[in-house]
Amino acid sequence: MKQIKWGIIGPGNIARRFAQGLRAVEGAVPYAIGSRNLDRAEEFAREHGFEKAYGSYEELVNDPALDAVYVATPHPMHEEAVLLCLDHGKAVLCEKPFAVNALQAQNMIARARDKKVFLMEAMWTRFLPAVKKAMQLINDGAIGRVRHVSADFGFRAEVDPAGRLFDPKLAGGALLDVGIYPLSFCSMVFAGQPDGIQSHLEIGSTGVDEVAIAQLFYPEGRSAQVMAAIRLNTLQDGIILGEEGSIRLMEFWHAQSLTLINKDGEQRFDLPYHAGGFEFEIREVVDCLNRGLVESPLMPLDETLALARAMDQIRYDNKLRYPFEEEQA
Repeated sequence: MKQIKWGIIGPGNIARRFAQGLRAVEGAVPYAIGSRNLDRAEEFAREHGFEKAYGSYEELVNDPALDAVYVATPHPMHEEAVLLCLDHGKAVLCEKPFAVNALQAQNMIARARDKKVFLMEAMWTRFLPAVKKAMQLINDGAIGRVRHVSADFGFRAEVDPAGRLFDPKLAGGALLDVGIYPLSFCSMVFAGQPDGIQSHLEIGSTGVDEVAIAQLFYPEGRSAQVMAAIRLNTLQDGIILGEEGSIRLMEFWHAQSLTLINKDGEQRFDLPYHAGGFEFEIREVVDCLNRGLVESPLMPLDETLALARAMDQIRYDNKLRYPFEEEQA
């Protein structure tokens, strides 16, 4: 197995969790940090055991020893950082939401395919042992044909007009920040996208969506209901209803257990992890790179683009656009 030397662009809070995951994965080497503030990069490197620190993203991607980059900048900066990495031949794991709209996502995916460089959305939930166990049970027929999914992810934050969550210029709001989790969860379970969406956004005082609700309609009478919120605590459960049983993942987005109910009774599966949960998506990237893949079969780019389009539809149906977006038909 080739040792994959990792860099990080954007050494913020989520990058700290990612660094913890790196240390838990065989074949993943914490190597370099890139920030527009060299002092910040050096501090992060010292704290998390990275070999190098750079005061610009350009210096980072020009390091010939670097293999892969985790992009952890605020949402609107993803595209610029990802394209920079791809143009320098660096594999990229881009924090979710992958992009602020489908146009950006399409640009990033097209560049990766043109350059034949690995790119994946960092939907870490999909790779958790409990979530993979749920999918195994579904594929084994434990609950029969899946008919309905419900998933929610909400928390109550105090309104801060200058904060990332509440600033339209930073693509704040519930849908992009946490709505991607239940949408991606439904996409995974149904192995496809809805052919109809009905949605509602509650817009707060700063102009971002504080609550996002959507009904998703799939072929053959299947359906899903998703909810996201930044001003409302929710149960954060993922529930999958089949014709012969059900699966419940409590706090599905970082699940460590699930409950199966079917004709055989009720079973609980405990599948804990110990390095924060990011280690599983890192392992996926390391495995893909060692196999010579440029996309992950478990989080393919076509699905990432479809999810970006779904979020666009929800926003545009509710007349929500970010200040930096050009008008699109």
